[in-house]
Amino acid sequence: MPTFQYEALNDAGKPHKGTINAANHDEAIARIRSQGYFPTSVREQKVKKAKGATGKVSSSPGKGQKKSGQTFAIGGVSGKQLTTFTRQLSTLQDAGLPILRSISILEQQQKPGPLKNALIVVHEDISAGSSLSDAMVKHPKAFNTLYCKMIAAGEIGGVLDLILQRLAEFLEKAAKLKRRIIGAMIYPCAVIMVAAAIVLGIMVFIVPKFEKIFEDFDTTMPGLTIFLIAASKWIGGRLYEDQMIPGIVWILLSPFAIFFGLKLFRKSHFGKYLTDWIILRLPVVGSLVKKATIAKFTRTLGTLINAGVPILDALTITKETTGNFIYANALEAIHDSVRQGDSFAEPLRVSKVCDAIVVNMIDVGEETGDLDKMLVKIADNYDEEVDVAVASLVSLLEPIMVVVLGGIVGFIVLALFLPLIKLMQEVM
Repeated sequence: MPTFQYEALNDAGKPHKGTINAANHDEAIARIRSQGYFPTSVREQKVKKAKGATGKVSSSPGKGQKKSGQTFAIGGVSGKQLTTFTRQLSTLQDAGLPILRSISILEQQQKPGPLKNALIVVHEDISAGSSLSDAMVKHPKAFNTLYCKMIAAGEIGGVLDLILQRLAEFLEKAAKLKRRIIGAMIYPCAVIMVAAAIVLGIMVFIVPKFEKIFEDFDTTMPGLTIFLIAASKWIGGRLYEDQMIPGIVWILLSPFAIFFGLKLFRKSHFGKYLTDWIILRLPVVGSLVKKATIAKFTRTLGTLINAGVPILDALTITKETTGNFIYANALEAIHDSVRQGDSFAEPLRVSKVCDAIVVNMIDVGEETGDLDKMLVKIADNYDEEVDVAVASLVSLLEPIMVVVLGGIVGFIVLALFLPLIKLMQEVM
């Protein structure tokens, strides 16, 4: 009789590992549940053959070797690729195809890249007796923790086709929300970049010509003009004789320096806390980030609970994928509260990271036993609020950009024409 290794949670939510003998996968799950545990992972224990037991040479590649069909690929799998794959896999499973056949079909359709490489290995692992979730968990760059846990829940409950459908819907809505925010930022970023290029062009090519005119007339220049010429010299690398690096180089490199500096700073817990705390308190932007984060974590948690993932596991996964340290800490407190048998809503109310209506809706969801549905409703409501917040941000950015750019151009024009006006007055 085969032996199965399993991971499970007891009534208190504490993890438990062990082995059990059963005729098949379903019987193993039934026996684990009869012992009072909630299985999260069940896989058959492979029997290792003695070295030299057969004369055949293993055809499976060793560690570091590429399997047949794999190509060299850098990076992970894009959200769009994963969403399309999940929707296609859901359709194939709904049509009744075996999972091995479904993976084979989708692997053949993929272009060479990280996802195709992962599916090749997943197909071979399933052929060797692994479950889909166990095969996918070996490829974190393609399938994250949330994805694998939902697949595992679908396998345990025997509703993999339904779980894949919900997972596809979840990924599509998350991608749609991300596209809205990115799409709204494209226009302001493009305008800022073009304006910055024009201003730098004026400082590098136009201002030096006016500087020569002023020097030829030997006139006393106003303070604004002196400052503008000094800035032009620094940008062009002419401010002082031993200036090795032109200022324009520092200006062009500064966005990259700030980006990598922030990434390095956010490696520490304090860095994550401080940056997220500041972002959440920024006018307009903070409100947008707050709404987007609430929409993300409620949809993630609601989808996981609805899929049959134990609530403690669901909270842990949501905490790891929320993307905001402040909300991750709040979810950690909720996890501890639920593990001790307390409510979900109270620690969320104490943390003050969500509006009162969110806490009240979650409280009602707990009372009625429909927490997963309530969480998804909250996510839908906040998706709409994110749309409104994005539109407000764009409408606010446009006049701000006009005022700022107008001020910069006005300053340059004023600084260049003040000496000319003075010269005309002296001539007259």
